[in-house]
Amino acid sequence: MSPSEDFPYPTRPPRSTPESRRGAPPNPRQETAPGMLIDRDQEIETRAGRTVQADVYRPESGEPAGVLIAWSPYGKHNPAPIGQIYPTSGAKPEWMSDLTTFEGPDPVFWVPRGYALVIADIPGTWYAKGPASYASPEEADDFADLIEWAGTQPWSNGRVGLTGVSYLTVAQWRVAGLTPPHLAAINPWEGWSDTYREVARHGGIPETSFWPYIWERWGASTGEIEDLEREDREHPFFDDFWASKAADLEAITVPAFVVASWTDQGLHTRGTLEGFRRISSPHKWLYVHGAKKWAEYYRPEMVEMQAQFFDRFLLDRPSEIESWPRVRVELRERYGVGSFVDSTDWPLPEVEYRALHLDASTGAVSHDPVSAGARASYHGLGDPFLPERVVFEHRFAEAVDVVGHARAILHVEAPEASDMDIFVGLFKRDVHGEIVPFAYYAPVRGRAGRARLAARLSPRARPRTLDRSSARPRAPSRCASRGGATHPGGDRDPPVGHPLRCGREPRARGAGARHQALPEAARLRPARDRHQPRSPDPPYRRGLRRTARHPDQRSLTQRPSMIDMNPANAKIPGTT
Repeated sequence: MSPSEDFPYPTRPPRSTPESRRGAPPNPRQETAPGMLIDRDQEIETRAGRTVQADVYRPESGEPAGVLIAWSPYGKHNPAPIGQIYPTSGAKPEWMSDLTTFEGPDPVFWVPRGYALVIADIPGTWYAKGPASYASPEEADDFADLIEWAGTQPWSNGRVGLTGVSYLTVAQWRVAGLTPPHLAAINPWEGWSDTYREVARHGGIPETSFWPYIWERWGASTGEIEDLEREDREHPFFDDFWASKAADLEAITVPAFVVASWTDQGLHTRGTLEGFRRISSPHKWLYVHGAKKWAEYYRPEMVEMQAQFFDRFLLDRPSEIESWPRVRVELRERYGVGSFVDSTDWPLPEVEYRALHLDASTGAVSHDPVSAGARASYHGLGDPFLPERVVFEHRFAEAVDVVGHARAILHVEAPEASDMDIFVGLFKRDVHGEIVPFAYYAPVRGRAGRARLAARLSPRARPRTLDRSSARPRAPSRCASRGGATHPGGDRDPPVGHPLRCGREPRARGAGARHQALPEAARLRPARDRHQPRSPDPPYRRGLRRTARHPDQRSLTQRPSMIDMNPANAKIPGTT
């Protein structure tokens, strides 16, 4: 179906039926469980005439409760305790009950504590009336209507909070910018805030794995749904359509407990950190960890932190939150091992940025500018008789912590090609020369989740200009125009957090065939003692998918003083 004034997006038939995914037609009823009442299949109509289908878990006493909403496309009807579905995700089955839905809160923990939970199917998905749209202004309006409904029910104390992981956080960023009157607090837990830059087109490169997979996951319905596949084809560049799927972060003013991780590079890490940095909330806290996102969301100690946050802003209870550091960041030593440092803001204000320079003739990365030009080449398709990547290495002479945003400035060429896809990443080697593994990506099973990648950057190289609307010192955003549209990409800023001891090396790799790397040391400072050591969790690993666009020789061309990974004229606010 073509766009209309009432619904400005093309639609398509559902990708699956609710019945094919264990759904059952709505049957409004009340059930009981120990200490709680459960109102099933509540239908709430929005101002646009679409509906939300919700299950409400509330205290049996009937006393007004603080309300937590989980807004989800994954199905409220289908309990999905992650510890059972993904046994190697790090989330243990005993951490959640059988009432827990996918990436949402557990009623068995929250209801006895004085909360009502609203687990909602978004409009147009499952049996809710649509059409369905995703990360859109229309969806945010519908969400705001649900918040106002929940805040005015007899079982509600009038204060509503938002919780949940991934898409459940994407929706939080969107609706919080509308400032619904009854919204009192949000807990964004690893969710992108800019669909184009952080999901559909990393650095301008089309996402061909997760993005098509996830629109299938969102596609269960009895009616029309937004045709994301068609939109993805019709909008290859950043334009008004993609701008509408980015959150208005500066408009958010409610208290926020924001949780990010180093392990969701390429999906949620950048958007979550940008969310914390840009929201205007006077009461906001950031926690950055190095484990898997689902394990941390359900880990009892972290659930208690969530409760301390919501107790303060939804129930007016005394809370430990006043003693929290504004920012707590884990520095990862290796897989499952790390320690935390506290600070007052993100990016960390005590940052010292240092420029490092690539020497294409030797593969070295040094603090001194290179005086002579050189070239390092590789084959874009990974020819077995030619280099398939370029590698640059730097050995630290002192113990340092590397925390913050890394950036690379490269001069490249691909003969007989109009553009080129470059995959870069930052690796850490130990004193024995072995690359140190880190946790990566929550659902991957077995040892496939033990990744060696510490940070990633994947721009599509083409002429572009600075996108001043989202750029900042040390982290520019580039645009290329075609037909009146812009294409964000170019120099991106993958965040990292690692301690490096004397004699250890970050390895810089760059290629068009794999996720590889080259660094700018984002935050360097003398190492010091830290607190809160982390215990290892089950190992896992993810293989790196090969990609290539042009069967030609690519090269990094070095010019004197031009491969400076941190130009001297770029200043940090508050410094000279």
